[in-house]
This record gives sequence, C-alpha cells and structure tokens, in this order.
Amino acid sequence: MLTQEGRVALEDIADLNQLKWELNSLPAVDVGDYITELPRKRRAIAFRLLNKAQAIDVFEYLPQEVQEDLIGSLHDTHVCQIMEAMRPDDRAELFDELPAGVVKRLVQQLSPSERQATATILGYPEGTAGRVMTTEYVRLREGLTVGEALSKIRLSDQDKETIYYAYVTDDNRKLVQVVSLRQLLFSIPNALIRDVASNRVIKAYTEMPQEEVARLMQRYDLLALPVVDREDRLVGIITIDDVIDILEEEATEDIQKLAGVGGGDEEALSPPLVTIQNRLPWLLGVMALYIGAASAIAPFQTVISQVPVLAVIMPIFSNTGGTVAIQAVTVTIRGLSVGEVTPLDTLKILRKEILAALGTASALGLTLFLLSFIWTTPSSRWVGIIAGLVMAINVFVAVILGTLLPMGIKRLKLDPAMMSGPLLTTTLDAVGFVIFLSLISLSLNVFGLKVQ
Repeated sequence: MLTQEGRVALEDIADLNQLKWELNSLPAVDVGDYITELPRKRRAIAFRLLNKAQAIDVFEYLPQEVQEDLIGSLHDTHVCQIMEAMRPDDRAELFDELPAGVVKRLVQQLSPSERQATATILGYPEGTAGRVMTTEYVRLREGLTVGEALSKIRLSDQDKETIYYAYVTDDNRKLVQVVSLRQLLFSIPNALIRDVASNRVIKAYTEMPQEEVARLMQRYDLLALPVVDREDRLVGIITIDDVIDILEEEATEDIQKLAGVGGGDEEALSPPLVTIQNRLPWLLGVMALYIGAASAIAPFQTVISQVPVLAVIMPIFSNTGGTVAIQAVTVTIRGLSVGEVTPLDTLKILRKEILAALGTASALGLTLFLLSFIWTTPSSRWVGIIAGLVMAINVFVAVILGTLLPMGIKRLKLDPAMMSGPLLTTTLDAVGFVIFLSLISLSLNVFGLKVQ
C-alpha cells in the first residue's frame, strides 16, 4: 500500500520521488485502484510517474471512464505506446467507448499487425465470441517435434495471452488438435506434436453468444478456449479472465432487468444523470402498469367503501403474490443462465413447481384467512374466506407464471431476464384484485352478505 508520505507528495505536487518509487514497485492492480480513487485532475500526474512497463500494465486495470480521461490528458506518444501494448480484445473494448474521431486517430498510429488484430475483433457483433477473443495465442504446425514446439513457445511467450495451451493447425490454419504445456514438458523432445496432442478439441465459433462461451469453459474447466470461423480456421482464443468479465456482465444485466432497471452501464457510484437515464424510462413504464392496475380497481370503489377492511387486506394480498412471483422468476432465470435447465426441462420443472405451488398457496391462503380474524367481526368472516381463497389462487398462478414465462421466452431465443419483476407483479396484482373484488361484490349484491 502507498505510504502517507506518498499521498501527501501527490497532493502537494512537490517531491514526487518517493511516490514514484512506490507506484512503480506496487502490483499494477493496486496502482490502478489508487489512481482511480484520485481526483480527476490528479490522475494524469500520478500516471506520468509510472515507467513504461508499469504504465502499460496499470492502464488495463483502470475503469474505462478513467482510461478515456487519461487518453485526453496524456501526450500522443505516450498514448500510442500504451495502445500498441494493450491486448487486442481490451483495446477493441476501449475503442467501443471512445468517440469515432479519437478511435480513428489512435488506429492510424498502431502498427499494421495491431491495427489488423483490432479491426478483426471489431468486425464481429457485440456479445459474441469473436468480439471478446484475443488474437494472441500460440499456434503450432502438425509436423513440429516437441522440442521444436517448446523452442517456439520460449520465443513467443512474451507477447502471447497464455501459453497453457498451444493449438495445432494444418497448412490452411484449420484447427486439428490442442496440446497443453504440461503434455509438452513431459514428452520426449523428438516426439511429433501430432502424436502428443489431443484430437478432442473443444472450441467456440466466432458468432457464438458470449454467455454460451462462458458456460462451455465452465463445464470443461478450461483456462482458454480456441475460437474458429465458419471454415474451422483458428482466429483467436478466449481466456479465463475474459470469462470472469463475461459472467459478471451477464449477471449484472440479468439483475438489472429483473429489478426493472435499464440494462445500461449504471454502477453504484455512477453520476446522477446516468442513474436517471437508466431508471426513469423503466419507472415511467411501471407507473403506466400501475395506472392500468388502478383502473381495474376503480369500478369497485363502492365495494371498497362498503367493506373498509379491504384496505387492510389488499396490500398483504398484493405484496405476498408479487414476492412469490419474483421468487419463481429468479430461480428459473438463474437455472437457465447457468445451464442447469433448458426449455426442454419445462414439463419436469412444472410438475415440481405445481406441487410446491399447491403447498405454498394453501399455507399462505390459510394464513391470510386467520389474519383476517384480527380485522373482521364474526358477521364478516366471509371476507376472510374469500381473501384466503383468492390469495391461494393468486400464489398458485404466480408460481406457474414465474416458471413458464422465462422458459417460453428462452424457447423463443430471447433473454428470459426480459420478464422483469415489476411487470409480472403488477400484472398479477391487477388480475388478483379484479377477481377478489368481483367475488366481494358478488357476495354483497347477489348473496346479500353484510359487513357490520
């Protein structure tokens, strides 16, 4: 960690020798955190204290908004050195966020090989394997010996993303085998690569969705996954650190959608304007749904005035049904996201959920009926009976919909997280209230039941 003297030195912008020594001796990730926490005007000062190698490492650990600020603050030569040394996939991700004019200027100053690598990645659609892969990998020809392969790896390991795996291709760059560094180290140097490498190659295609890539690597416990084009030619690899970022991104997006937050880039410390832009459209949409639910209740104002206890029962009725629905939706979406279940498992899951729904609905319906004894008189116990019955029906429907809707959306090749919590709960409220108040109205007007 940085000493207090180092922090004071930056604040005073005086003797920076101590701070410079500390920044260049700490792990890059810690320096990245330190620079991120600095006031915006001081970040470039601290970054300029880093030597070239440390600056390149630290830059990749900085949040994108900090990277963008530094690009505007640093000299072009310094920026170009960093851009040239960045991994192609990280560079492409940063270019996605920068203004087009800035990207064009930076691309023109890259070396031809790095420019080509960046253009290749940017040419694939967002959210696919091609967009998150890196073009830095070890490729071996079939005719090499183990000794020759190890020599090649020694010469190339400084500018490759990972050397845990090497990929064997034919003369047309088609991927045919994969070999681990462990296999090479424990093989006879004169042995041919084709005799040592494995023919069982797990691979991703450039157009494969990134969440499927993450599940594939998780399933087979891979540190890296080769990416091929439609002709099975090797074009890149995806590493485990990229998969961690993908899983975090997908989980964040699902949580935001489920909570009714716009699936943007909002973070806990985002500027207020970003928060408003992400949340307001969803909140206005939810308000429209609530207006619809309220409109469904409006015709029953006379009934509510005749049975004042409904004002106590209805909020319990609404909140409980909504919570049950969110529980069912969350469990189903989580199962679909991690690959535990697929739409083909719908009937099996539905049988289990129906049994669970029957038990849950019966227990909650009975509980609401018993609670109604607190607010009703002996002559109005019938209100509690109807409330308990409708509560049971609503909970049962909530569990079934919370299971079936995400499955149906997934079967349509869409994101099941589209079934947000507010949308489902508001719909259930509207339907439940109409059924509940209709039965109360029927009891008052047809069967002549009274509330005293």
